[in-house]
Amino acid sequence: MTKVFSIFGAGSRPQLGPFEQQVLQKLWAQGSATVRELLADGKIHQAYTTVMTTMDRLYKKGLLDRVAEGRAFRYTPRQTPEELQRVTALESITRLLGSGDASSLPLSYLVEALSAHDAQLLDELQLLVERKRRELQSRKKARENNAQEQR
Repeated sequence: MTKVFSIFGAGSRPQLGPFEQQVLQKLWAQGSATVRELLADGKIHQAYTTVMTTMDRLYKKGLLDRVAEGRAFRYTPRQTPEELQRVTALESITRLLGSGDASSLPLSYLVEALSAHDAQLLDELQLLVERKRRELQSRKKARENNAQEQR
């Protein structure tokens, strides 16, 4: 299984272990489930109490919602995999940007990682930066126009 959320760590989000990731993957696939339902297909080879404890921990970490269903709980992921990945990436990048003395140093790490992964990503990053600059300039002009109109 791929470690989708291995970048969780020292920041504000708790780290997810391999079994927690496996449980989340199954819940995303099923939409919602009780512990018994997760165990029903036989793909999880853990004790009922282990799965129950893991789901409770994911709930306490804010990753699952739960509602009582008889004597059990039905668990539902609070975020899609994409939403969780986005939040995780933003938190990691924010930590990276706050980690260096020189403000450009963390950015150079990002550029180095992008170019090592795929040079085309650098082009995509440039397009995103240019788009964001235009968006910020438009907002600034709109604020200036509003300020002038209010005078």
